[in-house]
Amino acid sequence: MMRFKGQVAHKFAESPLLQMRLPLWRSRLMALLILGSFGVLIGRAFYLQTLNNDFLQEKGESRYRRDIEISASRGRIADRHGDVLAISTPMKSIWAIPPATTLTPVQARQLAALLETDVKQLTRKLDTDKTFVFLRRQIPPAVADQVAALKLPGIGQDKEYRRFYPTGEMTAHMVGFTGVDDKGLEGVELAFHRQLLGQPGSRSVIKDRRGQIVEDVGSIKPPQDGKEIRLALDSKIQYLAYSHLKQAIADNNAKAGGVVVVDVRTGEILALANWPTYNPNNREGLSGSQLRNRAVTDTFEPGSTLKPFTIALGIEAGKVRSDTIINCAPGRLTIGNATISDAHPHGALSVAEVIQKSSNVGAAKIAAMLPSQKMWQMFDDVGFGQVPRLGFPGEVSGRVRPWKNWRPIEQATMAYGHGISVSLIQLARAYTAFARDGDVLPLSLTQVESSTPSGMAVFSPKTAREVRSMLEMAVLPGGTAPKAQIPGYRVAGKTGTAHKLVGGRYANKYVSSFVGFAPASDPRLIVAVMIDEPGAGKHYGGDVAAPVFASVMGSSLRTLGIAPDVPLVVAQSPKAPTPKARL
Repeated sequence: MMRFKGQVAHKFAESPLLQMRLPLWRSRLMALLILGSFGVLIGRAFYLQTLNNDFLQEKGESRYRRDIEISASRGRIADRHGDVLAISTPMKSIWAIPPATTLTPVQARQLAALLETDVKQLTRKLDTDKTFVFLRRQIPPAVADQVAALKLPGIGQDKEYRRFYPTGEMTAHMVGFTGVDDKGLEGVELAFHRQLLGQPGSRSVIKDRRGQIVEDVGSIKPPQDGKEIRLALDSKIQYLAYSHLKQAIADNNAKAGGVVVVDVRTGEILALANWPTYNPNNREGLSGSQLRNRAVTDTFEPGSTLKPFTIALGIEAGKVRSDTIINCAPGRLTIGNATISDAHPHGALSVAEVIQKSSNVGAAKIAAMLPSQKMWQMFDDVGFGQVPRLGFPGEVSGRVRPWKNWRPIEQATMAYGHGISVSLIQLARAYTAFARDGDVLPLSLTQVESSTPSGMAVFSPKTAREVRSMLEMAVLPGGTAPKAQIPGYRVAGKTGTAHKLVGGRYANKYVSSFVGFAPASDPRLIVAVMIDEPGAGKHYGGDVAAPVFASVMGSSLRTLGIAPDVPLVVAQSPKAPTPKARL
């Protein structure tokens, strides 16, 4: 340090300019704040680690503890006798955590062989940024055990269920099917999905960093299996409907068809069959045509099967009686610039013979006596133009135009089933009005608890019984459907033959139908048959659909043990009623 003469030497640190004088209270305050902070930290640590350690415990467990879902078994679907139509069988799913999965070439080949895939496809699934992938779903437990025996890193498995349908294509459209995630996609499986699904359970496990389960640490919630659905369907009657329909489609070289069998007393659907159909256990190559539940989702012009409703309304309104004479000559009726024709010209016919001979002219003349609003209301009351409300997916309402827009020709054609569209299930339900005492029953897919359900009154009991007698005449010799006769049973029913609309125009293609019930003395079953586009040289409902009705109805009555109501001889046509009036 240099020193000049006459100057006093000072150390640098002792310079008065650098001296800093702080108040004593500030230093004490700082000390208290620091001590307070340490106290808060110590208190917080004591609280978390001693008084309330749930938070840290939860955070710690989240690193290694997992809740694994335990699948619930989907509820069974059974017929009215308890025969199984759908059941879940235990299976396994194989999954992987790609970041933790390292396989040697030998291990990859072994795993690919067990999963029935190739090594390239397996490698492609594992070569991903995802943290979880399914390698194969719904494999047999025996195969899953072989995969587990390989002890591959990052590969795990879970229990799941696969749906099995013992009756296969016979009940496919009624029962439906589920997807790989056990979700209902068609039929009863979709309609009753919530009841069938059940509630999954869960269990707590400890997993290592590779996702492998190291230890079970207890069950949290056991699974609740789904509820069993007991259908009204009778498997024996369903088989009869399915097999006879299938044979009829082949014999008539037809495009499609459907059959519905209904219990008159309860409204239960005992059978519902369609063709074409599919095997729900193997849905590879499934087409939309096979999937369509035609009895519920498809509509068609019912043709002459609607004539009894027009005539019942005429009787109910007091316009005609069964013996009232209608002049149907010369077999044609012109309304405006349109002409209605009968398939076979007739002269004077009683109202009963209008049904027996299936006269379009006679039905149109009776409709002309009725207010359009009353006719529309009757159609509405029997369920036409309304969704059946069965709970089935894809139900349709059909088409009945508002009565205010009807022209005279439209009312005339609707009298014999043209210009109106219905589904087969709607047609079967509407005929409960004649099979019963004028009331229409709601239909049910499941068993009805009440043995005597109430319906909606549409016609009086007297009118219903009168039309029932007319429908018996249609099945006897001289009627349009003698092929619907069943030895030992009185049968009542009506044929229907209608051109198909193609591109807005009637084409040379037909829908043939028949709806009837038996025994006519005390009706028990309704059978509705529809054959779409028969192509073997016959297209009338009496030739194509009536024989299917006879086969299904006869076999079903014998299956149920319904006693015959006539001797085992071919029924003869009754004497025509004596004319009372001429219109």
